[in-house]
Amino acid sequence: MATGAQAGMEEAKAFLDKEIGPLSTLDRAAQEAEMQWFIDAAKPFAGMQINVVSETITTHEYESKVLAPAFTAITGIKLTHDLIGEGDVVEKLQTQMQSGENVYDAYVNDSDLIGTHWRYKQARSLTEWMAGAGKDVTNPNLDVDDFIGKSFTTAPDGQMYQLPDQQFANLYWFRYDWFNDEKNKADFKAKYGYDLGVPVNWSAYEDIAEFFTGREIDGKKVYGHMDYGKKDPSLGWRFTDAWLSMAGNGDKGIPNGLPVDEWGIRVDESSRPVGSCVARGGDTNGPASVYAIQKYLDWIKAYAPPAAQGMTFSESGPVPSQGEVAQQMFTYTAFTADFVKPGLPVVNEDETPKWRFAPSPHGVYWKDGMKLGYQDAGSWTLLKSTPDDRAKAAWLYAQFVTSKTVDVKKSHVGLTFIRQSTLDDKSFTERAPKLGGLIEFYRSPARLQWSPTGTNVPDYPKLAQLWWQAIGDASSGAKTAQEAMDSLCAEQEKVMARLEKAGVQGDIGPKLAEEHDLVWWNNYAKEHGSIAPQLKIENEKDQPQTVNYDELVKSWQK
Repeated sequence: MATGAQAGMEEAKAFLDKEIGPLSTLDRAAQEAEMQWFIDAAKPFAGMQINVVSETITTHEYESKVLAPAFTAITGIKLTHDLIGEGDVVEKLQTQMQSGENVYDAYVNDSDLIGTHWRYKQARSLTEWMAGAGKDVTNPNLDVDDFIGKSFTTAPDGQMYQLPDQQFANLYWFRYDWFNDEKNKADFKAKYGYDLGVPVNWSAYEDIAEFFTGREIDGKKVYGHMDYGKKDPSLGWRFTDAWLSMAGNGDKGIPNGLPVDEWGIRVDESSRPVGSCVARGGDTNGPASVYAIQKYLDWIKAYAPPAAQGMTFSESGPVPSQGEVAQQMFTYTAFTADFVKPGLPVVNEDETPKWRFAPSPHGVYWKDGMKLGYQDAGSWTLLKSTPDDRAKAAWLYAQFVTSKTVDVKKSHVGLTFIRQSTLDDKSFTERAPKLGGLIEFYRSPARLQWSPTGTNVPDYPKLAQLWWQAIGDASSGAKTAQEAMDSLCAEQEKVMARLEKAGVQGDIGPKLAEEHDLVWWNNYAKEHGSIAPQLKIENEKDQPQTVNYDELVKSWQK
């Protein structure tokens, strides 16, 4: 009869044969060695029932249905990976943080909470964990430097608090076939005086939206833009997921603007949040933010399908794949797998896409050196309230599903890349022509300008929920763009004031600054070598610029 370790290795070999095959950056011997390490490290925890949780996306479905059972069979740890809504993940996490009761043994929660985890000190520092209490269960082959989102999960104290599990960006999406159609090109040039191409700035995006809206292509009336506008929590992500940064809100800085970030929150030299409104040096209600909101309102009304105004994020996501939309400023690449299905109006008979991804255009306030878009990084988080033995067992699973053995296969399933070695794998060079520029983007230097919410946000769950309510008022017409952002920054400062008064985040929590006007703060920024908040630009329609997509990709490859 096989011993536990022998049985584990037999299960591992069966898993490698059936599930992984050649889709790994490790050869078979190295895969087996990595599996043997997991079997040995898991021995003290065999038979334990461990529960982890994540939001429901394709990547996590694969982990829950395929990788979790494999991990259980190989290690003997009984692992349950629950899938729930993104908002519910944050709620469970908050419950555990507030009560100290162990709700889950590990969470995949967005790295957008990095500022929250660092300030509340309720998440384990993985830097300390891997060198200390968790050293005996940390895979020597983990290779933290291979994770492309490592900077997103590292706080100003230099400690890493989360381990990326999946990542996807918000990119510009367009109908490559329509943009290369000779009649469309000639008609566009005759009307606007420049070439139809990937828009570099919002002025060009607006012209292209106007050009395609109402045009008839393949017997259908088409639209030049797609978005969503229903007053719903997902409307908040639409904006916290870096819409303001694309317009030029905040300061220069990668991965996030400093001292003012893309939410418009200013921090001092100690990384203490000091304000959100312009009156305290923030930029949430500054000219760049108001311009961003106004463009959103104008475009959805003029250039998107009429139903868009009443849609949520999940309802609007598949619409461009139905073949009536020419471009979208803001497409989550997590939808890629749904956009490449054979038989769709946006897919050719040879299964290559009729569309492409490209970097998003920027607004009139944007300056070189600013971030240009959002990247989601769902990341493993271990809370201190989880007992050590349970945290160790869960940490083994977190490393298993992000390991070099399984990461290439997992990335082919979900297309949410976390490792450079996976991106460089020849299997993605081969698949790239069917993914519409996704691989080219992730291999390009442009990728660095896409990042999640940063560390200026002191309490992501409390502040994020304010956004959809404020933007919803603008979307419904109840408030102007300026009124909505004035209200939002004031509400954000109320939360900061409560945190300051409670003192729960110590000397890295909020400390609100004195109030001055926009001109005073703009001068202050210039004196200190920064930008935000910027003064209003009188002519917000700058010279439109486009670039040829194929030339753009060639420039990356150089």
